[in-house]
Amino acid sequence: MAMTDLLKAEEIKKALDAFAAETFNPKKFFEMVGMKAMSAENVKKVFQVLDVDGSGFIEEEELKFVLKGFSKDGRDLTDAETKAFLKAADKDGDGKIGIDEFEALVHE
Repeated sequence: MAMTDLLKAEEIKKALDAFAAETFNPKKFFEMVGMKAMSAENVKKVFQVLDVDGSGFIEEEELKFVLKGFSKDGRDLTDAETKAFLKAADKDGDGKIGIDEFEALVHE
């Protein structure tokens, strides 16, 4: 499944452009691409697209490239942005983001 099957390409581009030179804010980004208004089921489908290795988790290494999961034109997150994203979403402290943690961050 492609991200554009779940989200509008123009909203993805607008959100990516907004964070091109600005510090990445996952909650604001998810709202801009329309994920906050999505059902939990569809947010979990987005998670599955971002979970590149299919482990059921988004690990720190995958998180660095999360914007590329939305569009090949997405930039890499900086180390600081990656760590801040992980800290915001990783509620159980295991160093990775599970599907329920991801959905909770989107709908927070």
